[in-house]
Order: sequence, then structure tokens, then C-alpha cells
Amino acid sequence: MTDTAIAWDTYSQQRPERRPTNARGETTWFNWTQYPDHGPGAELLEVDAGSRVLDLGCGKGGNAAHLAAIGVQAVGIDVSPKQLAAARERWAGTPQLHFHQADAVRFLQQDRVGFDAVYSVYGAVWFVDPALLLPAARERLRPGGRLVFSQRPPVEGCYGCQASYIPRGPDDEPLVVKRWDFEPADWETLLEEHGYANVEATVLPAPPGNRTTGTLIVRASA
Repeated sequence: MTDTAIAWDTYSQQRPERRPTNARGETTWFNWTQYPDHGPGAELLEVDAGSRVLDLGCGKGGNAAHLAAIGVQAVGIDVSPKQLAAARERWAGTPQLHFHQADAVRFLQQDRVGFDAVYSVYGAVWFVDPALLLPAARERLRPGGRLVFSQRPPVEGCYGCQASYIPRGPDDEPLVVKRWDFEPADWETLLEEHGYANVEATVLPAPPGNRTTGTLIVRASA
């Protein structure tokens, strides 16, 4: 497997910057899906101003910055130095927003404060062994805290640990990282086995248009 920091540094160079404003003219917003201006927002986390929330795989920080803008203590972690450099540059000076370069499981195991919600948008919950990540997140969630994550639904027949390829130049082999794909019902079973309650996994349909792949959204509580 490719070193994960190198892989996500490479991926960051292929991703466009978040727009200055969304369709409603907002400078910060929360987006769970791969489509702009689509789907639910931060309300899925069920947190209020002053809550402490962790973004597992924050990338360039747009979702965490939105939470900070509405008064949440937002912590974003990522293994990619380039992603974090972009996040710090764009959101410099935002109160209650903190970014760290860290491995998701190790960060959760070392935290001693706890979180009111932990979330992942196409992030670490997709790319870290759930047998390691789910219990680590459960231990850091405060009573009643929420774990919420989104990612692409699995391809039919392709379940469990899969290879995910990150393209490079035309003459270079792609980089390879692991990801974990399960049907919604299987995610529900996994979470319940690791002590989560009120588990709900659904696929949000794609918006009208030519693209038809929806977004898997999973919610659970401690």
C-alpha cells in the first residue's frame, strides 16, 4: 500500500478549491455529499454552539470552518500536510477552529477531552479499518454524542476491504489506499456490535441530472 500521507497529498492537488460562496451566497456551509448544494447540513450532528466536534479527514477544512462559524469548537485532523496547509491558509484566524496532522485512530486514543460529535465526509471512516476506528470513536464520544459519516455506496458484490486508486501522471502507476465498503444494513450491524445505538444507514439519491450515484449517510449515537 502507498504511504497514506503521500496518497492524500497527491489527491489534494487534484481537488478543486471550495467555492467562495454556495448557491445561497453563504461563505461557509456543510456538505455531506459529492454534489454541490445538495442534501442535509450540519443539523445531522445534533450539536449546539459550544459543543466540541471532530472531523476525521478534514481535507481543506470547509466543513469544520462552517461549524466554527456557528459557534462550535471544531477540530479537524488529516494525514495530508498539503491538505492541512490549504485549510490553514483559507481559514486562518477563524475562532474555535483547530487543525492537526494526525492518524485518526491514534488521535482518538490520545484525546482526553471527548467530543459531542465525530464525523467523516468521504474521510477516515471510509479509509480506516472499522474494527479499529469505530471503537476508538465510541470511546471519545460523550454520552449521547453522535457519529455521522458519508461516503459512496458500495458497488454491488464489492464489500469489505477494497483497493482505492489515486491517479498520478500519465506515465506513473496510481497510488493505492485501502477503503471499506458495506451495504447500509451491514454498517448498522457493525456499529451496533461496537456499542452504538440509534443506528441508521441510508442512501440519499443523487440530485436530478445525468449522475445517478447517491450518497451513503450513516448516523449513530453513543
